[in-house]
Amino acid sequence: MQHAFPSVTLVMFLAPVVLCAQSVDQDSPTTSATQDPGTGSGDWGWVRAWMRASDKARASQPHFVAPLITTHVMLVQQFRYDMSWQRDPSGGGITSNYGSSRGLEIIPSSRLEVGIFPPSYVVHQNNVANGFGDFSYQVKFRAFSGTEGKGDYFVGFFLGGSVPTGSAPNGLGHPVLSPTFAVAKGLGPWDIQSTIGANLPTSGTSVLGRTLLFNTEVDYRIKGKIWPMFEQNSTFWMDGPLSGNKQVFLTPGMVIGPFTLHERLHFAFGFGVQTAVSSFHQYNHHWIFSIRFPF
Repeated sequence: MQHAFPSVTLVMFLAPVVLCAQSVDQDSPTTSATQDPGTGSGDWGWVRAWMRASDKARASQPHFVAPLITTHVMLVQQFRYDMSWQRDPSGGGITSNYGSSRGLEIIPSSRLEVGIFPPSYVVHQNNVANGFGDFSYQVKFRAFSGTEGKGDYFVGFFLGGSVPTGSAPNGLGHPVLSPTFAVAKGLGPWDIQSTIGANLPTSGTSVLGRTLLFNTEVDYRIKGKIWPMFEQNSTFWMDGPLSGNKQVFLTPGMVIGPFTLHERLHFAFGFGVQTAVSSFHQYNHHWIFSIRFPF
């Protein structure tokens, strides 16, 4: 079931994108100039308006690739499906995560992105029950940005969260809000993206605790298609049963693409391994494989 669900979602959301791209190419200059993009004739007029709004947003910011772990600082429009495998702290087995809380990200206006992430499916090799995780979401707001040649930077405020739809122990069991401040800067072929945020449970704080999250990613652009990257991901517990602990990971990786599939639909993939460098860590050797369909 898990493999079928993201496939159905991809078809549902990307079919109108492909049709819209075809219809836009067929529009004559006269038709495009006189027709209201939001109320144009035809079944896909609303998609055409949506695509133009997303193009305007992306034309107002740098064009950095999405990291493997760190939240992508740019507004992005894509369907993303990640898979990961990590060794349990005791060394007793491998936990596999299909979906990794990734999903559909769309740009409804020039300053906003909305992300909808279906529950991932978690598989354990030990006696822990397999099952679905929590449903999560995110809204990004672009406060300031400059394109390449005009500052090459981005500043934004994000608000994400999760809803406890998953069964224990694969779900958290409580709603969580995740406010984030994000910045990015381009320096020639180098891109730097950094976020600082928190996971704030609305209930069950004594069980989950509150955490402060700090992530930074650096990548190098090669021909706009090959992106070797390096990330640091840190978590600090402020209260709860793990209060005072911190864990730090370093993640070398690479993203390749995007490549054109059809009109505005593209494909890219990435891979990497997250390794603990702090004495305290909840897992280690976290292998990641990421598939993206930007449109």
